[in-house]
Amino acid sequence: MFHKKGSLFHRECEGLVSASEYRKAISSALSQELGGGGRAAKDTARWTGVSERTAKNWMSETNGPTGENLIELMRHSDTVLDVVLVLAGRDEERLGRRLSLARGEVAEVLSGLDAICRSDND
Repeated sequence: MFHKKGSLFHRECEGLVSASEYRKAISSALSQELGGGGRAAKDTARWTGVSERTAKNWMSETNGPTGENLIELMRHSDTVLDVVLVLAGRDEERLGRRLSLARGEVAEVLSGLDAICRSDND
């Protein structure tokens, strides 16, 4: 399940991922990334080229995306990418990717602060 203050998905158990766990994880990831309702289904359909009905089925946990569609979802959604890495038991890759993104953001903020300090000293 995803927490309100983050995108962590915790698996209940180790071993094979069940179809229902997969559907629930993808549904949760899409809901967190896009919110609920029709807009989320439209964005999901646009990302993957599926019908809105298919996207709604993914969001309602009725079905889960096929491999090709899952790749497209991961291309557009960091939350879906994270949940797939968790389901695959690859938390270290997910954490490494998030650390790399955080380092980039910190570097950008520091660069901005340096520019402000330089302009104040001029």
